[in-house]
Amino acid sequence: MEKALTTIKMPMKKIEAIIKPFKLTDVREALLELGIQGMTVCEVKGFGRQKGHTEIYRGSEYTVDFLPKTKLEIIVTNEQVEPAIETIIKAARTGKIGDGKIFISNVEDAVRIRTEERSDKAI
Repeated sequence: MEKALTTIKMPMKKIEAIIKPFKLTDVREALLELGIQGMTVCEVKGFGRQKGHTEIYRGSEYTVDFLPKTKLEIIVTNEQVEPAIETIIKAARTGKIGDGKIFISNVEDAVRIRTEERSDKAI
């Protein structure tokens, strides 16, 4: 009886970073220097400890509850996780409240649609 071949998949991580919008170029360039080429970027709104702020528009005061942020997502191999996190922190930090957050989660697999490459070859 023939054994089925199993593919050993290299574990990958998804890094989601919520940063200030004006820091996106700095973060992107720093990650490119690190060799991380692909990312997904979304304009998002949210709040944390910053809790929004009050503004005056045409003489009326109003509260901005959700602040504009930029969310970037990258998929990296386990070896790239710590360097990527350090790079994002260094490039995104202003030292002021609202600099953002980084979330790391496991990715079981990835597939490049064009070539059907899998796992780390797909990223």
